Amino acid sequence: MDKLRMESPDLTAQNIDRIAALFPNCITEMLDEEHSTPEKKVYKRAVNFELLKQMLSPDVVDGDEAYEFTWVGKKAAIVEANKPIRKTLRPCMAESKDWDTTENLYIEGDNLEVLKLLQESYLGKVKMIYIEIKAPRLIRFNDSSADFAA
Repeated sequence: MDKLRMESPDLTAQNIDRIAALFPNCITEMLDEEHSTPEKKVYKRAVNFELLKQMLSPDVVDGDEAYEFTWVGKKAAIVEANKPIRKTLRPCMAESKDWDTTENLYIEGDNLEVLKLLQESYLGKVKMIYIEIKAPRLIRFNDSSADFAA
């Protein structure tokens, strides 16, 4: 019997593995401050992004001129999205309607955490995800247009 994983996947480590398979010379080591102690230094694999950019370009890369969708805190958000979590989904059968026959799930929780939990076990099985955002605007969608009201 397989053991149940009690942690979502470490997406950063998986991405580094994929890059390492394609561009091994772009992988380097850096100090792992989270696991290091003054007595024992621990190192982790990291990507040399400047070298990777050059490896992916037929021309000399200098500067970072490009149009891009960005905001303050975007890099921190990407790091947070790639961190593994130690949580699980538990069904509330008493609160559910037609639990034994329905093909639908209603899930309450933090959007990012729930999406991380669904990502592996429901990959390719989800038809739609509706995320309710508490916003000060009311948005009504029609077949051909959207009306916005404050």
